[in-house]
Amino acid sequence: MGGGLLVAGTTSDAGKSVVTAGICRWLVRKGVKVAPFKAQNMSLNSFVTREGAEIGRAQAMQAAAARVEPSALMNPVLLKPGSDRSSQVVLLGKPVGELSARGYFGGPGGSGHPRGTALYAGRREALLGTVTECLEELRRTHDAVICEGAGSPAEINLRRTDIVNMGIARAARLPVVVVGDIDRGGVFASFFGTTALLSREDQAHIAGYMVNKFRGDVTLLEPGLEMLRDLTGRPTVGVLPFAHGLGIDEEDGLRVSMRGAVRESVVAPPHGADVLRVAVCAVPLMSNFTDVDALAAEPGVIVRFVDRPEELADADLVIVPGTRGTVKALAWLRERGLADALRRRAAEGRPVLGICGGYQLLGERIEDDVESRAGTVEGLGLLPVRVRFDREKTLERPVGEALGERVEGYEIHHGVAEVTGGDERFLDGCRVGSVWGTHWHGSLESDGFRRAFLRRVADAAGRSFVPAPDTSFAALREEQLDRLGDLIEEHADTDALLRLIEQGVPAGLPFVPPGAPADPGTTTARPPVPAQPPGGMPDSTDAPDQSHSFEALEGGTR
Repeated sequence: MGGGLLVAGTTSDAGKSVVTAGICRWLVRKGVKVAPFKAQNMSLNSFVTREGAEIGRAQAMQAAAARVEPSALMNPVLLKPGSDRSSQVVLLGKPVGELSARGYFGGPGGSGHPRGTALYAGRREALLGTVTECLEELRRTHDAVICEGAGSPAEINLRRTDIVNMGIARAARLPVVVVGDIDRGGVFASFFGTTALLSREDQAHIAGYMVNKFRGDVTLLEPGLEMLRDLTGRPTVGVLPFAHGLGIDEEDGLRVSMRGAVRESVVAPPHGADVLRVAVCAVPLMSNFTDVDALAAEPGVIVRFVDRPEELADADLVIVPGTRGTVKALAWLRERGLADALRRRAAEGRPVLGICGGYQLLGERIEDDVESRAGTVEGLGLLPVRVRFDREKTLERPVGEALGERVEGYEIHHGVAEVTGGDERFLDGCRVGSVWGTHWHGSLESDGFRRAFLRRVADAAGRSFVPAPDTSFAALREEQLDRLGDLIEEHADTDALLRLIEQGVPAGLPFVPPGAPADPGTTTARPPVPAQPPGGMPDSTDAPDQSHSFEALEGGTR
């Protein structure tokens, strides 16, 4: 079985995805057959594999870093939030239910798919078994598997049900490197506190730390790293510098990868006389916002997210993106006055593009007894499309042609659209005047199609904008992944990382008191553990934790 390593973090967004991708790219350049893995991901930003499985887009990006085909094995559990308290559960690439936080613990809350509650209620051990089997399969077929944790491993309220941090580390006997974002401040306290809040058995897997986003002279940091080692008995295996414009596919948020790269780095001037301004409506539960990355990678294209109608005034193109809540997004557009602004744009012949959920709400009518259960809702009426939500989700990787160019994309939606007219077909959707709509995510990554579409937008907007003839989105993404690999190769202790991957958990890692507090779900308190000096780990007196499940969404990690 191949080697492995778990990259955990002191917090969400500490840099786990970046470090995991960087290690994958560094290893594959050394000739190592490597794969990424994340047991459980909470994200609205997802991707469809060639086999028709839905996984987190971050894991698809990490697979690209490893130069392997994405697989459902790499992200066996995906949670797609539909509200603050419920998520759709995607298991091995297929949706199996819509559950509340308490639904994960076998309580009431299962709905949507009839198999959802039966699959998960009271089967915590089985959940850990499923993700462990996926990891073992990857380790059988690869030299190394680099796993990514979620949030922080020291979420003491969730440890009993953890399958993505120390739960999988212990089940698969993985060494763990904890990443901390020094740009936020308090990184030494975060490293020490994360370790000291773990049980003795969990601490035995924490093999080292990695500092992320460091600015300045690293020699000034070194005394602190030595003191951290004295306190914990663990080394720091890398200090990664702050790097502008690192483009990766985010799990959530509005930090669009390529847009950040263009904004923070030297940008080529427009190829023509004008720039092109793109406004993206920041709808609730926005999904797959990476659709606009390819636009932002074009010289002279300015992309921004907006939530007020006046912000559409100077936009040459408005995009209504995908969303996990089509009816909710439609209501939000109306409440904000954006719906009226979109109608005015359409009447004036100014370009609008709807993608997936954004395409659905531009239609005439939505029948939704699945996602929102709102029944029949009137759409914006800008496209001759009627949408009916189906319980089965469409997960496909279509290939087609539009505007005379070959296009590849992927589809993730419950809504089934019936196109009843229009000036022309547009991928699986249609165009009316200057309003376009399609279910296809990722279509703008096809370079020829993107350039043709931007020319149509520029003509409709009356702009002297000319797309650059040589922008390759795939090449730009490869450059970004290589930059991540360079960070690891140049600023991490690669010998130490290789030892961890090949040899596993180091022996004799010391215990850092006080350790995990007593589990409030148990009836007996854990006796206090005496402090132990660095250099040796005493025999364990704690019974191993045998209860595992999904992390609760209430206060959960990503």
